[in-house]
Amino acid sequence: MNCTAMMRAAATAGCLALALLFSADAVAAQKPTNEDCLACHSDAGLAHDVNGKRVTLYVDPVKFKNSMHGGIFACVDCHSDVKTSPHESLPAKIACATCHSDQQAAFDHSLHAKSRQGDARPAATCTDCHGSPHELLPSTDPKSRTNHANIPATCGTCHNQKFVMAAAGGTTQQFVSYQESVHGQAVAKGVEKAAVCTDCHGAHDIMTAADPKSPIFKFNVPHTCGKCHGPVEREFQQSIHGQAIARGNGQAPICTDCHGIHSIKSHTDPNSQVSTQNLACAHCHEGVQLTREFGFEGNRVSTYLASYHGLASRRGSTLVANCASCHGVHNILPSSDPRSSVYRANLVKTCGQCHRGVTEQFVAAKVHVNAPLSSDTGSIVVRWVRGFYVVLIVVLISGMITHNFIIWRFKAIALRRRQGGRTVTRMNRGQRIQHTVLFASFTVLVLTGFALKFPDSWFKYLVLGMNENLRSIVHRIAGVVLIAAAFYHLVYLAFYRDGHRLLRDIRPATGDAAEFWNNLRYHLGLTPHRPPSGRFTYAEKVEYWALVWGTLIMAVTGVMLWAAITVGSLGPRWWLDVATAIHFYEAVLASLAIVVWHFYQVFFDPDAYPMNWAWWDGEVPLEHYQSEHPLDLEAVLEAGHVPTPRRETQGSVPKETEDADTRSKTTETEHES
Repeated sequence: MNCTAMMRAAATAGCLALALLFSADAVAAQKPTNEDCLACHSDAGLAHDVNGKRVTLYVDPVKFKNSMHGGIFACVDCHSDVKTSPHESLPAKIACATCHSDQQAAFDHSLHAKSRQGDARPAATCTDCHGSPHELLPSTDPKSRTNHANIPATCGTCHNQKFVMAAAGGTTQQFVSYQESVHGQAVAKGVEKAAVCTDCHGAHDIMTAADPKSPIFKFNVPHTCGKCHGPVEREFQQSIHGQAIARGNGQAPICTDCHGIHSIKSHTDPNSQVSTQNLACAHCHEGVQLTREFGFEGNRVSTYLASYHGLASRRGSTLVANCASCHGVHNILPSSDPRSSVYRANLVKTCGQCHRGVTEQFVAAKVHVNAPLSSDTGSIVVRWVRGFYVVLIVVLISGMITHNFIIWRFKAIALRRRQGGRTVTRMNRGQRIQHTVLFASFTVLVLTGFALKFPDSWFKYLVLGMNENLRSIVHRIAGVVLIAAAFYHLVYLAFYRDGHRLLRDIRPATGDAAEFWNNLRYHLGLTPHRPPSGRFTYAEKVEYWALVWGTLIMAVTGVMLWAAITVGSLGPRWWLDVATAIHFYEAVLASLAIVVWHFYQVFFDPDAYPMNWAWWDGEVPLEHYQSEHPLDLEAVLEAGHVPTPRRETQGSVPKETEDADTRSKTTETEHES
């Protein structure tokens, strides 16, 4: 073999060696297949620790194969940094934007993306909404997390979690309200066209309501709702409200101002903002804002409520006319527009929907009659009628009260004379003064207290037009007077002889329960014997100690509320809430107890009618005292205290009364003869 041949043979051998070498490197450099990856990742136990938390690396082969990615892409198309199988290091986080650049660009401008910047508040990422890339299904698949019917549940994984929303500075109430809304209920029933979160907020490019590009920006809301409610949107755009929105008037109402946002309910639902009895119009048309800004006449709702229609609606009628019955719903137009249902030429038709046979003259009358302010003939006449009757009522009723009081006093004095001349002292002067102070302070406290709790009730008329500052001052003064009277009463019980006797006689005794039981049996006709009572009956003892308890409770809670800042600094804030509740309900209990229990003893008891005058002059007729307190009368007589003749004040019994009483007795005697 010559030299040339040897060189050729060596070159050939070298080429073969290089070819074999490069072939081996090529095999070694080939990327892992899906089967290679699943050889490990199909193991359900495969996992690794991330910051002490065990994270699974398991991939379900069946779900991956049926997913959108599994049928098209290889694992290494996303995990491009994985070169060998098995691999030692964890692959880098995948970037969905590699394929989904448009969606990523939209997401980068969204509220979710911005929330993750800066303060790094929790916000959704691709996988939070779409799920694992290994199990991703098309949105048309009923099992997909982004399927139209599943969108609320997908959003709810964050928006229905209180701790997530709290960390993000939000609340779960919007999601809860949506679930209870007409839209949420429709989705739950399987209605395919029912609005879900993305229909209003968008998908990848969700923005705040303050962003002009957002579909929920105020001026965009009508169009957003119009995607489903097209005919309604077209009506609204032609209305006075829609025209104002088109001009850029941010104070004009849009869909959500009347219907709500997430809590939209059917107009037939009593809880709906636009139900027949819930006047959504009041939010704008009752205040002074429209008057100040645009010169619109205010108090439109209050004048409606004062009319027959309004009064019937307040009583619960769902058939009586409300705002929408006359003005329309979405197609509301000014009364100057010929298309308006309240245009003068259209009123016969509008009113005729309910009132058959209406005429032009009938509908010409003013509807929203605001007598104190309006200058039309009807309002002026109504003002004169109102003024006339106010004066007439005050004069006539005051005269009736004066007339009847004079006659009542005359007859009451005559009745007392006929009841006998001897009396027993029931209350001494000091006790009567204490009772008067208690009565006055309690009455003022009731009136000024309930005037605050029920500002729209008739109590506001009983405080004589006091403003809140004056009312609170008067209430506190009355409270101080009541507490001072209570302290004086304690001193009276401790240091005065009459006080000692009062405390001794009014203490609960073992026989009180038996007296109560036997008294009921007697008045039910179950026993012929009425149980005898001492100085105080069980009913009077109950009332006295209830007064002691109630005064203590009201004083403590009242002082707590008066010194709210101090109390709130010494203990939890809920102390004041509890004190407020106790103060109110104890006031209700005390007021009712006075009316039901005490007033019976003083006024309505047939034996005391028309009044037990002991609170005034301290005296009780001997016969009445003997009937009510026989045991104490025996003690009084045994002690040598003889009942005294009735002390008549000068002029208390006119001569005519005495003559009439004498004539009455003479007539009765002659009749018996």
